[in-house]
Amino acid sequence: MKKVISVIVKNEDGVLARVVNLFAGRGYNINTLTVAPVPNSGFSRMTISTEGDSHVFEQIAKQLNKLLPVLKVIESNDFVEKEMVMVKFPLDNPLSDIDVLAKSYNGEVTNVGKNFAIVFVVDTIERITHFLEAIENYNPIEIVRSGVTVIER
Repeated sequence: MKKVISVIVKNEDGVLARVVNLFAGRGYNINTLTVAPVPNSGFSRMTISTEGDSHVFEQIAKQLNKLLPVLKVIESNDFVEKEMVMVKFPLDNPLSDIDVLAKSYNGEVTNVGKNFAIVFVVDTIERITHFLEAIENYNPIEIVRSGVTVIER
């Protein structure tokens, strides 16, 4: 079972390493990890996507709560989840086709160079996965996927 956990931590050196080591030391995999400062505070939000059963998630939450720089662990089944992907396409494909495809997944062409176009898409994890499947015929040059970010409803 997949689960997303949001963790509010002190924004200080070594916190990321401590959280990652907690997962690694117990043999838990991190599927995605995003970290960003919380505006106007001395804290950061870590969004961690992982897999396991209810016992694994319970253990992860308990261990995270024991870490000193952790202020709050948010486990919710009512998150709004989004992910971002940027894709570089060669311009041997019609730009209008790429633009229509991007717009159908809440995206847009964000940059066009002499030989390439870059598309930016923000949507749910599932729709990002479908977008990446849909673009295979357009021979993407490079794909950068952000990992999930969440906010509790």
